[in-house]
Amino acid sequence: MRIGVLARVTGILARTIRFYEAEGLLAEPRRTEGDYRDYDAAAVERLVFIKKARLLGLSLKEVGSVLQLHERQEPTCVHVRALLDDKLSQVERAIQELLAFREELVRLKARAGTLEDCCPTGGSVCGIIEGWETVRVVTAGGLHE
Repeated sequence: MRIGVLARVTGILARTIRFYEAEGLLAEPRRTEGDYRDYDAAAVERLVFIKKARLLGLSLKEVGSVLQLHERQEPTCVHVRALLDDKLSQVERAIQELLAFREELVRLKARAGTLEDCCPTGGSVCGIIEGWETVRVVTAGGLHE
């Protein structure tokens, strides 16, 4: 099958499929006489596996490590369990950081309800933000000061 069909079957964009090939996660398929990529059922299975692993939060590097073990016919599940343990720890840390951030927002909002709007009186841009003593940033990796 051509890349467009593979993309529809797997729900993965054609450019992502080409990227996975370039990264070595998916073997480069044979080519037709017209130089089109010609994928087989194994490519579908591989892409579905990669998609599921990514949905579980595994990085491309982690997915690659699992696939390398598989290709060497070494056990993969012990490795995947360790990766999942790491992901669970990351999720727990992120949840704690988000709960702390939520509490900070609740406190700031409660305090903000008592402040006079500073713009009509010629004050600063926003006293709520400027009066906030802690600067925290929420990123995919959690909260950072």
